[in-house]
Amino acid sequence: MDELITLVSTLANRITANLRGSLENMSPEKWIRLVIIAGAYALLRPYIIKLGGRAQMNLHEQEAAEEVLSPGKKAAISPNELRGRVQLPEDSDSDEDDDEGTGTATGHSSAADWGKKARRRQRDMIKRLLDAEEKRLQETKDEEEDKDIEEFLVG
Repeated sequence: MDELITLVSTLANRITANLRGSLENMSPEKWIRLVIIAGAYALLRPYIIKLGGRAQMNLHEQEAAEEVLSPGKKAAISPNELRGRVQLPEDSDSDEDDDEGTGTATGHSSAADWGKKARRRQRDMIKRLLDAEEKRLQETKDEEEDKDIEEFLVG
């Protein structure tokens, strides 16, 4: 800990000594040069920032145009999933039910039907959860409306 304190005090002493020495040795020409450089920076900085912003916007527009021109890419996550909505699995089991009896005649094996009941159960469970959530939201909405009406009737 003593070494850290010593290091900090040494740095502080060196910085103050160097700064004092630099400022004492400044001639009027160097002061004028310093003021001109600082003033030019203060005056030109907003324009430089605007120029950089335009360059960045052009680059962004070019990337967006390239993205539009190459529509082969598909997003890893859909916007609805980002918003918190759940996507129901498709009802693809109804098509499989039609071919059930003809599994060997059409070349399908019974292995293709594995997990069919699990998918159906999962789909039903998601539907039940969504219905329960919609019901809960509707009840809370109704309660809020009742409170609003009660507020106007009492007040």
